[in-house]
Amino acid sequence: MAHRVIPAHYLDAYAEILAEVSVTGRRLTRPEVDERRELGEQAAREGLGLRELIRGHLAATRAFWLDLPGVAEAPGARQVRSAAACVLAAAEQAVDALAEGYERAQLVAVRRDEAARREFIDDLLHGRSDLGDLSARAERFGLQLAHTHTVAVAESGQPHDDTHPLTRRVETALTARFGQRQVLLTTKDGRLVCVVPGHHPDVVEYFAEQARIALSFEGSCRVAIGRAHPGPGGVVQSFEEALSALELADRMGLEPAVLRASELLVFPVLTRNQHAMADLVRTVLGPLREARGGAGPLVRTLDAYFDAGCVSAEAARQLALSVRAFTYRLKRIATLTGADPADPIQRYTLQTAVIGARLLGWPEREL
Repeated sequence: MAHRVIPAHYLDAYAEILAEVSVTGRRLTRPEVDERRELGEQAAREGLGLRELIRGHLAATRAFWLDLPGVAEAPGARQVRSAAACVLAAAEQAVDALAEGYERAQLVAVRRDEAARREFIDDLLHGRSDLGDLSARAERFGLQLAHTHTVAVAESGQPHDDTHPLTRRVETALTARFGQRQVLLTTKDGRLVCVVPGHHPDVVEYFAEQARIALSFEGSCRVAIGRAHPGPGGVVQSFEEALSALELADRMGLEPAVLRASELLVFPVLTRNQHAMADLVRTVLGPLREARGGAGPLVRTLDAYFDAGCVSAEAARQLALSVRAFTYRLKRIATLTGADPADPIQRYTLQTAVIGARLLGWPEREL
């Protein structure tokens, strides 16, 4: 099998060092050792294997040996050079075989650990394992499941796995800021997932910030933060809350880049009885279908009005309408529905119906 030749710059000054050592018998100086260390770090960054680096230096040593002044000038130089060349060739072959076996064992161990970690992540986030066994396995990954935990989930337009550069970037930022601190960063279904002790909300907020910075290069990014819950089942509950928040944001067209489940509790309440919600939408907003252009424009008018804090001028600006045209729409809505958006009680009914329409996809989808 052909061996990969290491780049020439990794052997810069190596021949000169060997030549001087062969004459003086000295050891490498501290600057020379530091330079070799820096080259080793550079090789790791550039994806050059340790086995290739060692083999390359042994091969260079054997090649340079024939021209070293301390060897060429020694008594019986021919025999010394011949014997040394054979010994170095054997040493090169032996070290290469040892390094290959070591790398193979490391690869098997890494794959085994990755499989165990992925199995643990799946069981943790979906609660599919015995809780006692799950708690025992969690300690290996730095989690104490008896405590309270919060889960945050980040998603963008692109899927990510544990080895993705952006995943590593976020993990590095968290580790640099907080250390390990029982934080688990992983991925699930292409999303970044961060599991944090519930008494460290600053870690969750920092994860949200770093995830948005990293993922924003791929387009829009949204982060959802579940509530803190105790025990092994608390991780599952917080994770599901974060996923529900992301799903709700898609259905409702919510704009905040960071969604907190604690601030969205009203929506699960409103959708718990979908039959009743659909009945409310049909009863309150159904008459808007009689308007020219259908119910859609008037539902968006109400939506903008409520989002603007019931300030007509701001809502008109959002819809690119004049205040006069917007006010006319509000009057038309009051006429058709019999509910005045300016009346506090009737406004609440209208706003709840509008939220229900957004959740149920009405009027685009029939109820």
